[in-house]
Amino acid sequence: MSTHPARRRQLRTWSPAAKQEHLQAVPADSGSGAEAGQELLDLASNDYLSLCRHPSLIAAAEAQLRFSGVGAGGSRLVSGSRPVHVQLESALSRWLGRERVLLFPSGFQANLAAVRALADRHTTVVADRLIHHSLLVGVQASGARLRRFAHNDLEALERLLQRCRSERPKAPLLVISESLFSMEGTSPPVPDLAALCDRHGARLLLDEAHALGVLGERGRGLGFAEDKVTMLSGTFGKAFGSGGAFLACDGELGEQLLQESGAFRYTTALAPPLAAAALAALELIQTNPDWGHELIKRSDTWRERLVEAGWVRPTGRGPILPLLVGEDQQCLNLQRQLELSGLLTAAIRPPTVPEGSARLRLVLHRCLPDETLESLLKALSKDRVA
Repeated sequence: MSTHPARRRQLRTWSPAAKQEHLQAVPADSGSGAEAGQELLDLASNDYLSLCRHPSLIAAAEAQLRFSGVGAGGSRLVSGSRPVHVQLESALSRWLGRERVLLFPSGFQANLAAVRALADRHTTVVADRLIHHSLLVGVQASGARLRRFAHNDLEALERLLQRCRSERPKAPLLVISESLFSMEGTSPPVPDLAALCDRHGARLLLDEAHALGVLGERGRGLGFAEDKVTMLSGTFGKAFGSGGAFLACDGELGEQLLQESGAFRYTTALAPPLAAAALAALELIQTNPDWGHELIKRSDTWRERLVEAGWVRPTGRGPILPLLVGEDQQCLNLQRQLELSGLLTAAIRPPTVPEGSARLRLVLHRCLPDETLESLLKALSKDRVA
């Protein structure tokens, strides 16, 4: 594994009386560096808005559980469609300003469907070098030619698009990128990226999995209001605190997905309780449009304080802070040191990241206690003294 060693852990609520919304802590086991039974404050998960244990999501999921049962029992086109699926798709369509939204049981599945809908063996796919594995699998399944450009380097992308047009003038072009890269915390300039694709007649698939709910206007992602973005991919298992995923696009592509996408047609529909929880999360995000902005401001403070403490500034802007360590074993040692101080982090190592760039992936959540940063800096300082 490229992250921390496998450890059996069960998430459970851990929150001061003043914070009833749900801070997550994880009981350590004998395989970790922490003492058995010790609870670790979560600085590793993607629950950016602290919603997975929010009472509104739990209530919505429980009500749907009693109304529809645990699972859908069939595909959307047979017997698995429920009113909550349609409600969630419609609400997302309005929120994102897209004509059509289709739900999928997982982000991996949605990305496979997205690439297969936009590319075939005649297509040249030009992808950011650091896109998610699911997107690469989608390219492989499509039979398209794959070319890759340096991370977030639009000049390199333009040179590559020009070369592709020169080599195969009539071949369809698809560019794939993400709006927030999960291991780097970085984002491309999406308006410039979309304009570049438009100039070269390339479609653009933008994976918004880690951005939705946090980045962009009112948390609607960096692809919001960018008409030149052909298709958006999003998930509910991160800022939305639920599970499942979706694709958002125009009506014509949506109909194509409905009629032709095996990843949509031949799978059991998203579990109704998860859809209900995602809908409740969307309502909370719409009601609290400043949540994402506040989290970004807090992440700016964390970055500044880490630099003051002598660390390389974590790249990007947002709740994902990669703390560059370099050597694999040193990164694992630092992870264990933080666990001893009650902080759960993930040591990310090759092949997930390039050799020599092992890092701790620190993740901010909306409801972290105010003293978390001081605890982190103290723990990091202990390790450096050691």
